[in-house]
Amino acid sequence: MPLTNPVIQKLNEITILVENKNNIKESEIDEIKTIFKKLIEDGEQFDLDDIESWFENEGSWTNKVTRVRLTNLAYYVQNKFQQTLKLKILSDEDCNC
Repeated sequence: MPLTNPVIQKLNEITILVENKNNIKESEIDEIKTIFKKLIEDGEQFDLDDIESWFENEGSWTNKVTRVRLTNLAYYVQNKFQQTLKLKILSDEDCNC
């Protein structure tokens, strides 16, 4: 599945956000997680291989370890969101008990 324009825009935001493409700061990691979470909450879907490929082809992400770190962050946020959906508990109002 090709990346949608909103996903590409957010990946560009991440590129602008990170000052040192060889060493992502903890504060930047939190911001990156927030960006990926917002994408998922907005219903955007993305393939992790496409995310990694985009960072590789973008040009300024020359450090493979950093690209893998970004892909892992996307995976972490995506997986956490899916697990949260599975674990949501019905409220008492929704229960037919």
